[in-house]
Amino acid sequence: MNIVIIGAGMGGLTAALALQSQGHHVSVHDRVRELRPAGAALSIWSNGARILHQLGLGPDIEQASGNMQAMRYFSHDGTLLTGFSLTPLYDAVGQPACPIARSELQRLLLEAVGHEHVHLGEHCRDFSTDAQGVTVYFDNAPTRRADLLIIADGTHSRLRDRVAGKTIQRRYCGYVNWNVRVPARADLAPLDHWDQYIGHHQRVSLMPMGNGGNADHEPEFYCFFDVPQPLEALEEKRDDKADLRRHFDGWAPEVTRLIERFDPALMARIPIHDIDPLDSLVGERVALLGDAAHAMAPDLGQGGCQAMEDAWVLANALGEHDDLAAALAAYDRARVDRVGDIILRARKRADMTHGHDPVVTDQWYQELAREDGRHIMAGMQKTIEGGPLT
Repeated sequence: MNIVIIGAGMGGLTAALALQSQGHHVSVHDRVRELRPAGAALSIWSNGARILHQLGLGPDIEQASGNMQAMRYFSHDGTLLTGFSLTPLYDAVGQPACPIARSELQRLLLEAVGHEHVHLGEHCRDFSTDAQGVTVYFDNAPTRRADLLIIADGTHSRLRDRVAGKTIQRRYCGYVNWNVRVPARADLAPLDHWDQYIGHHQRVSLMPMGNGGNADHEPEFYCFFDVPQPLEALEEKRDDKADLRRHFDGWAPEVTRLIERFDPALMARIPIHDIDPLDSLVGERVALLGDAAHAMAPDLGQGGCQAMEDAWVLANALGEHDDLAAALAAYDRARVDRVGDIILRARKRADMTHGHDPVVTDQWYQELAREDGRHIMAGMQKTIEGGPLT
């Protein structure tokens, strides 16, 4: 089958690799002239890592990712609330998490797909379908014909509305995320721990993300800062260090060190948005995939993993059904409820973490002080085992 994919992010490239493994001819197109991953890193939980193993990238991903063996929560002043090993979770699901630099994951996917199949600087503006195929129109590239069009152009998708048949509004989740990579040093956190500091409805996270598989490179932490604030409070001109010093004044020494240590040139500041769950992810000869299909808050760490699940399920549906319409229907049945549930769970988690209801957030702080890890890991396990490779 001849397949065109719009979007060369994690979802589009994973889909290309999965479809190539099924023998399809795939071309990937993206409007950007240079691939620059949005955000510092990606937490590939066990459900996503399994899919990358099936696609032949597992050993490379594990070598390049961080060795995350334990998890801790601290109050904003550095008081330990809870800490526990992640070994019981990994034993239960049979696969450790693989937090990894987005740039490294993108490089591995791009090399596996083949640079010759990825076309940059091509802006898809529209498409049309007929009984024989789909026509894909570009502003600055030749029109293409295909049997199937996959739209994986991210949370800001310009083509999503065409598939949905209505305008899909992005929804602000109420907080801003600053994220960055910093050298992993023991005075910030143990090199195999995921540490989080919480208080005043804000959050700071340090997650080990390895050294990209290069022994000559220093290991790094993937770090982010969450601050609830109205969108209108964001200014075009910014001083990230000054802003974060103000928001996290009086927090634990590790948080202060982190703010002083990061390189502002590497910092990304992202107002977090999601979309309401869609009723369907497909149209005639068209499928939505990744953030274009289910943009979600990152509070469950499942955005990238769900794009990988999409890619795996869609490729297998095409392999199991001779009829394209039947394959797309099977993909839709397998994915629409799964991703809709995770959107809403991530939204609920974001609200709880960031003070949407201050009483609920304060209760969560109190519960963490009584937590031994079993409840947290049970929630993670439920999400992981809902995937297609349980």
